[in-house]
Amino acid sequence: MASRKSGQRIEPSFGDDEDGGLRVDASDRVSGGGRIAKRPGAASKKRREARGGRRRGGSGGGFFGLVRRLFYWCIVLGIWGAIGVGGLVLYYGARMPSATTWTIPDRPPNVKILAVNGDNIANRGATGGEALALEEMSPYIPQAVIAIEDRRFYWHFGVDPLGLARAMLTNLTSGRMVQGGSTLTQQLAKNLFLSPERTLERKVQEVLLALWLEHKYTKDQILTMYLNRVFFGSNAYGVEAAARRYFNKSARDVNLGEAAVLAGLLKAPSRLSPARNPKAAEARAQLVLGAMREEGYITDAEIKTAMSQTPPRAKSFWSGAEYYVADMVMDQLPGMIGEIRQDLIVDTTIDLTLEKKAEEVIAATLEEEGGKLNVSQAALVSIDGTGAIRAFVGGRDYAESQFDRASKAKRQPGSAFKPFVYAAALEIGRTPISVRNDAPVRIGNWTPENYDLKYRGEVTLADALANSLNTIAAQLVMEVGPQNVVKLAHRLGIDSEMQANASIALGTSEVSLVELTSAYAPFMNGGFKATPHVIRRISTADGTVLYENTYDNPPRVLDPAIVSEMNQMMVRVLTNGTGKRALLPDWEAAGKTGTTQSFRDALFVGYTSNLTTGVWFGNDDGKSMKKVTGGGLPAKAWHDFMVAAHEGLSPSPLFGTAGVQPVFDQGGAVAGALPDGFAGGDAEAFPEPPPVDGALAVDQTRPAGELGGSGPVPPAGVGEATGTTRRTTLFELLTGG
Repeated sequence: MASRKSGQRIEPSFGDDEDGGLRVDASDRVSGGGRIAKRPGAASKKRREARGGRRRGGSGGGFFGLVRRLFYWCIVLGIWGAIGVGGLVLYYGARMPSATTWTIPDRPPNVKILAVNGDNIANRGATGGEALALEEMSPYIPQAVIAIEDRRFYWHFGVDPLGLARAMLTNLTSGRMVQGGSTLTQQLAKNLFLSPERTLERKVQEVLLALWLEHKYTKDQILTMYLNRVFFGSNAYGVEAAARRYFNKSARDVNLGEAAVLAGLLKAPSRLSPARNPKAAEARAQLVLGAMREEGYITDAEIKTAMSQTPPRAKSFWSGAEYYVADMVMDQLPGMIGEIRQDLIVDTTIDLTLEKKAEEVIAATLEEEGGKLNVSQAALVSIDGTGAIRAFVGGRDYAESQFDRASKAKRQPGSAFKPFVYAAALEIGRTPISVRNDAPVRIGNWTPENYDLKYRGEVTLADALANSLNTIAAQLVMEVGPQNVVKLAHRLGIDSEMQANASIALGTSEVSLVELTSAYAPFMNGGFKATPHVIRRISTADGTVLYENTYDNPPRVLDPAIVSEMNQMMVRVLTNGTGKRALLPDWEAAGKTGTTQSFRDALFVGYTSNLTTGVWFGNDDGKSMKKVTGGGLPAKAWHDFMVAAHEGLSPSPLFGTAGVQPVFDQGGAVAGALPDGFAGGDAEAFPEPPPVDGALAVDQTRPAGELGGSGPVPPAGVGEATGTTRRTTLFELLTGG
């Protein structure tokens, strides 16, 4: 009141209240209507604090706020993740060639090798099998692969996000890598274009390539490419190679259980191989069958049938004598057509029925007697009159040893070489009834002896050959001349280099069984060369012929009269001589036994009018057998094979042995001597006989009264009795069978 009276104005103060100045707060304000607002109480203050708390909770408090925050950051991280992935894709994609240049690489060429009747012998090449169309395969194969490897194959676009998420979840819950998230398309992209290394760059490129494949090809095309290229272990790429490898059948014929085994291999081809771990393979196949049932491909009844079947057994390696043939074909192909750049079909001369019988005979003979006689290996070659190889066994078991003992191994033929010596002697005028003296012979420092160390005195050449007398063969070589014997052997089909010395009479120069057998064939076919061959035709997959043999017009290499005389002599080897165990019950047959020193090798080569077959027994390391001769195991095996080979055929006599001399046409060939379609060569191609050289080639006359008539006797100095029997260290035991 005093201040108002004094007329002085007192200004309000907003500073400290220490001097009692006026303080104005919200309660002193005038509200609407001119009323002074009431000072809020404690309840009003709590309500304001609660509202403020709710506003703060909207940005970070409470459960729903936490969910909203997580959702927000997931979106943020997802955007940044997409940007990062896009950057990686752009970066690694830029490192790849332009998509316009992408092409499916050619599948490595396959060589399909067929028997004479069109049956499959083997497939050779980097893949081990031909490519099949999807509709050609057993339907169980694609079903099994899809069920266990990529159930959503026909629904995804090359990458399967659901499958990838499922695989990640399974792997996380199990704590180890159990499932893979790659689709079949991704696996194909990896197999076609990429290395197997596990890097981020490779994975990104795999996805890009998978998307490209899905864009460019249909699902069935992708599945076909996958099944024909995927690795199944044991050097088998593609379902055809795998089916041949593990089940010895085509993928066309695979049953449900076998298809499950093949599909199970894809996870770990080595660990799950039925050849290496049959129990693991069977367990994996059960999982595949269960997956197929879940996908509706098969029924419970089909599963029960598949599970009741004996699990398929597979050998640890390709097995069967026909694979020796396949190897021989592959060795010869480059020389015929050059580098193999495309799929080929090779038609061979092999008769699979004879091939299987030959394999069985060799295996059975070794199984029965090989152990007690210390024999571990054998080989067999059988050819017809044209030189076509009909059966070929390169060893006891291809799975154990792939070395070809029939064409690549060269060994001394022993007395199996003597027919060439006798044929050369006939060419210079000797005859089967020519007589020589079986007595100790000295040729320089060499004194050959007979197998039994006995001497028979004067014998005919026919008897000498039947009993494989070494002394007579040595005499004939010196009469003919070693170089002329070598020339005749080359002419008939022996290609190996031979030493033209006196010991050639006893087969001391090494040759292969194929050479030796083919050189006997002119005795069978009437005197024509029989060039051994196994390939008839080579063609491409579309039928274009690249090669076809021309062995249907061979040259004449022996005079028909000499062939007739040789056949008459060699028949006696089986009827009266060292080859009696080879005698056939219904067919006329001829041949010759052979045994090398110390019983290291034993052979029998013989023929009918239908086939010429050579058989060898021995050991790879050259160890001696227990007195196995050519007239023993080889003759027995030859007999067993030839009996089976001629079953159901009408017997026919050998050339020139039918009791009368053969009637020849003007060209020198005998009617009916060769198989149908086998044309003879020009008779003028037959070489002139070798010249007679010196007194050794003179056919001396035996004094009258001896052996009831006259005949030739050994030349002076050859066949003289020495009074002693002596062996050289080189020829401990030269045998005649």
